[in-house]
Amino acid sequence: MARLKADRIRNIGVIAHIDAGKTTLTERILFYTDRAHRMGEVHDGTAKMDYLEEERERGITITSAATSCTWKKHRINLIDTPGHVDFTVEVERSLRVLDGAVVVVCGVAGVQAQSETVWRQANRYSVPRIVFVNKLDRVGADFDGVVSDVSRRLDVKAIPVQIPWGAEKDLVGVVDLVEMRALRFIEGSLGKDVVEEPVPSELVDEAKLARQAMLEDLADCIDSFAEIYLEHEMDCSTQAVRAALREGTLNLKFVPVLCGSAFRNVGVQPVLDAVCEFLPAPDEVPPARGMNPRTEKEEERSSDPEGPLCALIFKTIYASQGDLVFTRVYSGRLKVSEQVFNPRTGKSERVNRMFLMHADEREALDTAAAGDIVAVVGLKNSKTGDTLCPKGDPLLLEGLHAPEPVISMSIEPHSLKDKDELVRVLELLARDDPSFVWRVDEDTGQMLISGVGELHLEILRHRIERDFGMAIRVGEPRVAYRQTLGGSAEAEAVFDRMVNNRALYACIRLRVESDESAESVVVVNEMDGEDVPRLFHAIIEAAAADAASGGLAMGFPVSGIKITLLGGAARDQSSTDVAFSHATHLAFREAAEKAEPVLLEPVMEFEVSCPMEFLNGVNADLNGRRARVSGMSTNSDPATIRGRVPLSEIFGYSTVLRSLSQGRATFSVEPRAYEPIPAGRAGQLVT
Repeated sequence: MARLKADRIRNIGVIAHIDAGKTTLTERILFYTDRAHRMGEVHDGTAKMDYLEEERERGITITSAATSCTWKKHRINLIDTPGHVDFTVEVERSLRVLDGAVVVVCGVAGVQAQSETVWRQANRYSVPRIVFVNKLDRVGADFDGVVSDVSRRLDVKAIPVQIPWGAEKDLVGVVDLVEMRALRFIEGSLGKDVVEEPVPSELVDEAKLARQAMLEDLADCIDSFAEIYLEHEMDCSTQAVRAALREGTLNLKFVPVLCGSAFRNVGVQPVLDAVCEFLPAPDEVPPARGMNPRTEKEEERSSDPEGPLCALIFKTIYASQGDLVFTRVYSGRLKVSEQVFNPRTGKSERVNRMFLMHADEREALDTAAAGDIVAVVGLKNSKTGDTLCPKGDPLLLEGLHAPEPVISMSIEPHSLKDKDELVRVLELLARDDPSFVWRVDEDTGQMLISGVGELHLEILRHRIERDFGMAIRVGEPRVAYRQTLGGSAEAEAVFDRMVNNRALYACIRLRVESDESAESVVVVNEMDGEDVPRLFHAIIEAAAADAASGGLAMGFPVSGIKITLLGGAARDQSSTDVAFSHATHLAFREAAEKAEPVLLEPVMEFEVSCPMEFLNGVNADLNGRRARVSGMSTNSDPATIRGRVPLSEIFGYSTVLRSLSQGRATFSVEPRAYEPIPAGRAGQLVT
């Protein structure tokens, strides 16, 4: 692979709500860049980027897939991501290492639930974006309405740089507002031949108004362009307009909006042009920041191939011939046969092989440099979120944010002799997927697997059966409830017993309370070193955290609890680690009972798209599911209903919705928060 200068590299992702057309757009990109000789289609299972058997059977993207292609002397490293909320961690880890993104929005449905989710994820990592309004060939498509939807629901200034040429089935091309030209995509060449024409007479007035609006928006956002606009107005040079669009996109002041229909092969090449013109090169993004584990000070690494190695592992895939470890190189060079250091484990590992990936195909490499995204084979003790660097110049980058599991089910092997093998498989899956968790229930001894949704667990179950060849039994999915405290309480406990003819004594006083800022348990030590010797403080803190993690009265995992250690007492010879550990557990149990434990349930944000004729029935059904409707759009058909609903109320809801709407309504959800469950329902769970 020929090495390009950094300004010729683009690392981008394609992100969107499910069925918005991400993979279809990616397949066209591969075809037009001559990376693929034919277009794959999602609906018939031939999409190159959906290479897993499960993806081709279901017609959805499950795992992010990486590829690389060339367009106008630029190399574009591209990651196609899933749109289903159950696999949102794939979007998360992709955006963590990408420099830019193409957000695909449906021209009919507009901004949907997962559109908002991926937008928030891109905001978290300050990723510059362009928007592609897709499916404008569909009945009911509304480009202007979608642009307004993007601005309103995503809280961003959306600046159209194109308008569609034709509508619905008559869509033939786009009008480029920057150069005021029309682009027609020839059907006979599958859109590969693009003919430039003057703006059609029937669109001239509309195009002029749209261009003026674009220039005014640029002048509002970019001071340097405002001077040019005041002097030249509509005669601003193409070069000045493109420079303003690039500056505003890189600084996250707005998003350029393009349009077309990927399935109809309209408008894809201008998206590639926009990626090269408006999205950043690796050396145009802020330097990677991390902590030096030796000095515990923050340091940064700029995108310099000659600098010290700094690379982040953002994904691992189990493979019998050697696990694939996907890595973004931020600084320096990563070379085959060289040792790399992992500051998390404190160990060095050897890079045996390295590849540039094209979905499931591999192109061997000897070296990767700053800005590259590659897959490495040979790392045995590294996992998602780890940093690779020189041992003599270590840096620990920030890892990934993984969504919390909200649903779980029991799992067991058909044969007890396979239990150890099942544990090994679950550990591999948890290593590859940060949103998947498994544990053994201390009370029942059952193995429990937890994930983001029903589909997530179903896919994982199929992987265990297909990829690992294991026969398993699983229970029905169940909600991953949590507990917290309704108030605050203090308690003092004394452990004073004879154990093995030895007197043991310890006294602990503590306070428990809810703390919404805490993900699980926070322990604060305010004990005096005179009352409780400091040599016992660490064991007491650990015992307090352990007591809370063991659950409250109902046995569910705890969330948002603060434990403050207030004091205690000790006796010479009689006070030991064991005594203080027991006293701490007793004090926590008593205080927690006084503080009134509260049961929490996961609440999902939902969006239902429903034909108007079925709206009343769908609304009535949602009300019966404890749904709280926050918004309803009935200006167009289908109508859209948005709100929140407890996860426990929507198991199997897709089937019910199909029945209520003759199969014409759609439904999407995403985890939003944990909220107190009504007292009556909490009582049912306890009994």
